[in-house]
Amino acid sequence: MPFLPFASEFMVRALVGGALVAAVCAIVGTWVVVRGMAFLGEAISHGMLPGVAVATLLGIPPLWGAAVSGAAMSAAIGLLQRRGRLSYDTSIGLLFVGMLSLGVIIVSHSRSFATDATTMLFGDILAVTWTDVLILAVTLAVVAAIAIAFHRSFVAAAFDPRIAHTLGLRPRLAHTLLTGLVTVAVIASYQSVGTLLVVGMLLAPAVAAGRWTRSIPTTMALAAAFGIAAVVIGLTVSWHAATAAGPTIACTAILLAAVSALASAAVHRTRTRNARHTPTHPVVPAHLPHLAATTATAAPRTESN
Repeated sequence: MPFLPFASEFMVRALVGGALVAAVCAIVGTWVVVRGMAFLGEAISHGMLPGVAVATLLGIPPLWGAAVSGAAMSAAIGLLQRRGRLSYDTSIGLLFVGMLSLGVIIVSHSRSFATDATTMLFGDILAVTWTDVLILAVTLAVVAAIAIAFHRSFVAAAFDPRIAHTLGLRPRLAHTLLTGLVTVAVIASYQSVGTLLVVGMLLAPAVAAGRWTRSIPTTMALAAAFGIAAVVIGLTVSWHAATAAGPTIACTAILLAAVSALASAAVHRTRTRNARHTPTHPVVPAHLPHLAATTATAAPRTESN
């Protein structure tokens, strides 16, 4: 039976926690795709590594270290952007390499290097507790509230920051909040899929949903559905195939994005082909009924000839 794995309590916790992570990533990931912020998500996810490493060595919850390190990375990016002469992507690239190197240096001093590194990079969703689920639920509520409250600012800043500034929507604040939301989403997803695969959960469901939607709210809703489907399928495959749960979920999300792209392309080709073969008739204005009658009587005569 496909859903037999979820008879176990730890699998139920993993399912609920993964679903909450999928919802958080759907909201934030939609904006990441719209704004082209994938590199930022990747940088922050690896920027958490020093904090996680220090927390592991000190014996405190790694999530605390991830939160501190991720927040520091986000603040440093904002500081370099405002006061430095470097471009945005250059600042992110330098911090990304620096934080990743520092994290590896710290972890290399741990005797349990291999185990700790695997957990950091790929996560351990099967170890999610009900306390973690509660934290994720609160995180989802906060992220959703910010996304709703600043929706107009995010939209305006995404398409034309100058107009957003003219309208008093504060595009700089919107960008800062978006960076903060990306940081929160990455930290929240750390336990499930680790620092290496978190960007997959941010991007893949949003990309899959974007093929079928026209508005940002519907994209977020459908992305959440794709993300939850990836969690359910990934956990089920992981249970039966004895594979790592986090990477299986991330890989499933990417496969769903690929299937969505293929299905969307097939639907588009079908509609185009049908449109080419659909006969077109002359459009008669409604205020010329005599012309409509003439066209109606003339059509059979043309066919008989």
